[in-house]
Amino acid sequence: MRLSQMLFVTLRDDPADAEIPSHKLLLRAGYIRRIGSGVYAYLPLMWRVLQKVSQIVREEMNATGAQECLLPQLQPAELWKESGRWDTYTKAEGIMFSLIDRREQQLGLGPTHEEIITTIARDMIRSYRQLPLHLYQIQTKFRDEIRPRFGLMRGREFIMKDGYSFHVDEDSLKATYQDMYKAYSNMLRRSGLAFRAVEADSGAIGGSGSTEFMVLADAGEDEVLYTEDGKYAANVEKAVSLPADAVASAFTTYEKRETPGTETIETVCKLLNCSPTQVVKNVLYQTVYDNGKTVLVLISIRGDQEVNEVKLQNELTKLAANYGAKTIIALTVPNAEAQQTWAAKSLPLGYIAPDIADEYIKGDKQVHPQFLRLVDKTAVELKNFVTGANEAGYHVVGANWNEQFKAPELVVDIRKARPGDRALHNPEQTLQSARGIEVGHIFQLGTKYSVAMGATYTNEQGEEKPLVMGCYGVGVSRLAQSAVEQSYDKDGIIWPVAIAPYHAIVTIPNIKDAQQVEIAEKLYKELNQAGIETLLDDRDERAGVKFKDADLIGIPYRIVTGRAIANGKVEVVQRATRQSQEIDIPEVVSTIKQWIAAAVGN
Repeated sequence: MRLSQMLFVTLRDDPADAEIPSHKLLLRAGYIRRIGSGVYAYLPLMWRVLQKVSQIVREEMNATGAQECLLPQLQPAELWKESGRWDTYTKAEGIMFSLIDRREQQLGLGPTHEEIITTIARDMIRSYRQLPLHLYQIQTKFRDEIRPRFGLMRGREFIMKDGYSFHVDEDSLKATYQDMYKAYSNMLRRSGLAFRAVEADSGAIGGSGSTEFMVLADAGEDEVLYTEDGKYAANVEKAVSLPADAVASAFTTYEKRETPGTETIETVCKLLNCSPTQVVKNVLYQTVYDNGKTVLVLISIRGDQEVNEVKLQNELTKLAANYGAKTIIALTVPNAEAQQTWAAKSLPLGYIAPDIADEYIKGDKQVHPQFLRLVDKTAVELKNFVTGANEAGYHVVGANWNEQFKAPELVVDIRKARPGDRALHNPEQTLQSARGIEVGHIFQLGTKYSVAMGATYTNEQGEEKPLVMGCYGVGVSRLAQSAVEQSYDKDGIIWPVAIAPYHAIVTIPNIKDAQQVEIAEKLYKELNQAGIETLLDDRDERAGVKFKDADLIGIPYRIVTGRAIANGKVEVVQRATRQSQEIDIPEVVSTIKQWIAAAVGN
């Protein structure tokens, strides 16, 4: 392709609404164009990158025996109501675009396709002889993000590969899950990206085990905790660890102490001259279930620890049936205004004890009349601890479970693991932190959707059994931008060779020089004929402008037909290293071909 004939417009300055380097660079280099909030046009250069990423994904999926298909983007609400996720996606998380058609039917624009694929399986799979089966697609998805940002990282319309597998049992599912783990690792390696596979929370998708594939980058929205020995890595939402040992309490007898102005752990520890590890702090949450029932949740946790709200939400979801519900639609720390809706009297905030009376909750059919009391493992183990006295300005010291406070009934792990904690698998290893961009996620769904939607098969004994399912997603457009976020410099993008829109660019410094043009045209033709995807910068621009544009758009190899042609050579610059060398003109094609093969591992 000749740049003179291409839709190619670069910007000198960073766009005002772009926040991270990759977003700025893709806009400046003319790869994408903003059409609306979270909605972007993929321009010719970007579309070539997306096609290359898609092809790598397709090849790795096909190699596992998965079959490609294309599923509808318009999805009937009835299917989502069958699975129990309609309210979650349209109200609780609110990320599904929903609409009503001219027949007054509710529809959603697909953010994901578990319901559609399960419907197909329900209609078409009858026997164990048809299993295992794995279908996937590459298409546009829609999510109504609260705050679309970072370009293609968190848009409202994006390209994704999602796949779904069906099995007779968990063993078969785990075999495919391992195949996907390898395939996803291959996809990212082939795309030239540094990444880490981490344990993850399954979120609204559901299921048991799940793994995220994180491209490592400073601008990543996710925090990854890992150990240097390579044996543990997890998203901070899922991570587990050993907390620091608690300091032995200096309080040997139980007593109530006046502690004015000590609503925080820091202030009470300073006044009582104790360690936060000796304190049981009690944190109040308010959860609303999908049947409208509000439940007040009291978390007791060690004073130096923080609540992991994702883990908390998972625990509360498990308990939903106790309140006649299926899932959570809201989880918040109730502010003063929220407390007025259910509090019978003013709460002693900052001084709450694990046994705060249920009489603080006023009678209301929509509010559960008792606190749900959850105690984190770190608090259960404490002896002679400090905690609130249920009276403003007072704490108790030397307290113990089974003595002053009832033994915990619901003990949970809801603390937030953090850098510096000891690893469970080896306490000599400490957790390290890195930022990551989630580009892939694989799930062991089990029978969540098949049971809810009646998708069954007949086994060898003639018994009807629910299908066991897996789910596997890769953000194609997100992966492309994450490559830029991982690899750029002050002058522009540095594309990995495998997914660069073109391998090489031939730059003519002076188009009025007939010899420069002639050699450039010859090399342009020979390179393309040899399978080396090549651009020709034949624009009537200054050489400096052309060099800056080549750096900005990030083409791996720049071939310049400048002064060196007098010696039968051209200058070749490698974008990633900035290494420049003069190469004999007849050797250019073979040299570039060797470099490309080495870069993509062929």
